[in-house]
Amino acid sequence: MHSRVAAVMAPRTHNRRRVIGSSGRRREGRESERQRPNMSRHLFYSPVLLLLLVMMCCNTGGAAEGEANIKWRGVTDNEGKVDALGAPGLLKVGNDVFAVAEAQCKKGGDANIFTGIASQRLTTQTANVPMEVLKEVKKTQVLEKSSSAADKIDVSRPTTVVEGNDIYMLVGKKIWTTATDPEESGADEWWLLLVKGNVTEGSGGEKAIHWKDTTDVPRISIGQHNHSLTGLIGSGGSGVKTNDGKLVFPVEAVKGSNSREEVGKTASLILYTSKDTKRWTLSNGTSADGCSDPSVVEWKDNQLMMMTACDDGRRRVYESGDKGESWTEALGTLSRVWGNKQGGEAKAVGSGFITATIGNGEDNKRKVMLVTLPVYSSKNGEINEKGVLIFG
Repeated sequence: MHSRVAAVMAPRTHNRRRVIGSSGRRREGRESERQRPNMSRHLFYSPVLLLLLVMMCCNTGGAAEGEANIKWRGVTDNEGKVDALGAPGLLKVGNDVFAVAEAQCKKGGDANIFTGIASQRLTTQTANVPMEVLKEVKKTQVLEKSSSAADKIDVSRPTTVVEGNDIYMLVGKKIWTTATDPEESGADEWWLLLVKGNVTEGSGGEKAIHWKDTTDVPRISIGQHNHSLTGLIGSGGSGVKTNDGKLVFPVEAVKGSNSREEVGKTASLILYTSKDTKRWTLSNGTSADGCSDPSVVEWKDNQLMMMTACDDGRRRVYESGDKGESWTEALGTLSRVWGNKQGGEAKAVGSGFITATIGNGEDNKRKVMLVTLPVYSSKNGEINEKGVLIFG
């Protein structure tokens, strides 16, 4: 896939559709369904992630519990190789830019597969040409139970927010326990973790992200959410730190048994916390049914914008001035933009956007939005089904 970058000025204040409001209390997530991550659904890119880095001139919830029995460690070369990458994103800490992605590692057959988080600093020497990143297994870190190395903890769909020198990463967590009979092996639990990391510098001067503090996101039930949500999971990519200090993560969930809504449809919403990460809030408002892979930015004070990829191939953009308690579709901006179809079938493929200030001098500066819209490439009339993931 190739991405097209568009600069978008301030959204219009008219021609909007109110889609899903909310009332009542805000509730938070419960343990989601125990199922192994659907790798085809969440678009793994194998075997190599290609990045084209274009350098530019420079409410309420319970307290999160620490995970004392688990720890992060680096993967060694003899443990296998990176077999697939998914949920990629870029983050900037100081003057350094890092690529982060979910990494599925494999050694030998399919029986020895584990998932970790790969990260790599992008260098300016290769800024203007495509470069292969995250292909070395040693750039991957995995989460393990310190009490028993036999218990694997799969992590999925990293979603990151940067605050100063600290990196906050929301990931899905599943613990797979070993057993003599393979059919008896199963997941102990499947939920969300918040991981805090920092950039460290090695003896050779190479900078890398080091993941350390890990806490559970509170498990207060979301079964009483206005839309009976299940299967809460992060979107992957990047969240945003708002001007009032909140860490906002785009997430998606499956609609439940509300008779007014279609059961089993995915919807997008946000999960946010303060910097101390002790209290979490899941927004009551959601996108329309069938809209997933959300990305979110703060356009101005207290206004969030969320872009989603929907089952019909369209991209719907929503805005909210109340931290997601209600979302209004921003018609007249980018909402209802079609993504191209592959083989006549609409693909819910995530896109993204960020804000930036451009121009020289105070009088010429303006705030713009940079948007990535993925498309399928074709050569000699044949569609590239895997595509090439390129950031521009």
